[in-house]
Amino acid sequence: MTADTKSPLEHVNDTVLQLKEMRHYSKNNVELLTTQWLMFDGELSKLKKSSVIEDLMTKQSQFYDAVEAAIADLEAVAVELTPAPEEQAGS
Repeated sequence: MTADTKSPLEHVNDTVLQLKEMRHYSKNNVELLTTQWLMFDGELSKLKKSSVIEDLMTKQSQFYDAVEAAIADLEAVAVELTPAPEEQAGS
């Protein structure tokens, strides 16, 4: 189906899938950043640059929480948009 012919449910499901993919890559990236930060925290502190990484990690955490909330919200919308079994059989 093209974007013009997709149902609202299909659009919601596509968006949820995209958000879940973003969450996956975001989590992996933050884990790698955390590993690097922990390995070099002492050196970054000496250079007075650890606050830059700490700020990014805080923002990443906020982003991750927002993505989780959006996924939950859109999954609830998808449930509301899903036709009842008798509606599906009658179509």
